[in-house]
Amino acid sequence: MLILNKLNKIVPLSSIMSGYDKKYSYLPHTSDIYIVAYGLTLSEAFENAAEAMFNVITDISEIRPTNVFNIHVRGIDEYSLLYNWLEELLYLFDTTRFVFSKFKVYKIEKENLDFILNGEVYGEPFNPAIHKKGKEIKSPTYSLMEISQLNSIYAVKFVLDI
Repeated sequence: MLILNKLNKIVPLSSIMSGYDKKYSYLPHTSDIYIVAYGLTLSEAFENAAEAMFNVITDISEIRPTNVFNIHVRGIDEYSLLYNWLEELLYLFDTTRFVFSKFKVYKIEKENLDFILNGEVYGEPFNPAIHKKGKEIKSPTYSLMEISQLNSIYAVKFVLDI
């Protein structure tokens, strides 16, 4: 696929968003986890951000998506919505000990002064005999957070405090 870059030159999509094929990438950071997640929609980028975060907690390929949780979060802008989405998923993990491997954001919309996200997450209870323990995440942060769109690709960058 060819797109226009910032200099209005036609280039391959892969040269603009390297890593998009993987849905997300882990970027260098001195002490925490720095992630960029991509999507053809903002909803897909948020889904991939959640997947990247849970892949830090455990190997998500070992998680069976047998249980579903409905998620509804609000934010005053897209940045606080991303933060609240990730924070809500960490809260669910901390309080229920469920790990998730499938994420579906049905819609992100602006309602009055708020942004609203409605979605579902699928997973199972954390079982140390099955799920290898990864890094413990304290919280998402606003540090280095970016939300951008280049042509038809959304990218969200954020740091997880470990």
